Amino acid sequence: MSDMRRRLLWNGVFLFLLGLLSGFVEQQFKNPRMGLAAHLEGLMNGLFLLVLAAIWSDFRLPPRATAVTYWAAIYGTYVNWGVTVFAATVGAAALSPITSAGYLARGWEEGLVTAGFASVGLAMVGVSVLALWGLRRTGGV
Repeated sequence: MSDMRRRLLWNGVFLFLLGLLSGFVEQQFKNPRMGLAAHLEGLMNGLFLLVLAAIWSDFRLPPRATAVTYWAAIYGTYVNWGVTVFAATVGAAALSPITSAGYLARGWEEGLVTAGFASVGLAMVGVSVLALWGLRRTGGV
């Protein structure tokens, strides 16, 4: 098993565990609805890493693109969970109108959450594009 694949598996299970643990305390956050989102982000992003690990050996990417895919996936999944936990803790509303109804954090906190979610979005779109590129057919039928 490749080292990157094994690390994706480990990180997937670990992030899934963080999601489970977030669920135990979601009602303790300033914004419990965002706490629920953090719980679900941990679970979903952990599962994403596990799925990525499952198809990792099918990728046909150059070494640099493989490394970018790996690190962008690690960054995107952990930061997604972490920014959501932070938003739940401070009651931020940035980029989350449904989960933040009635909440608003200080300006710098809102800015940090906005920047975090924006960077996560770019990272995860990049991972998805690279994964599709890596799974392309390379010839034949």
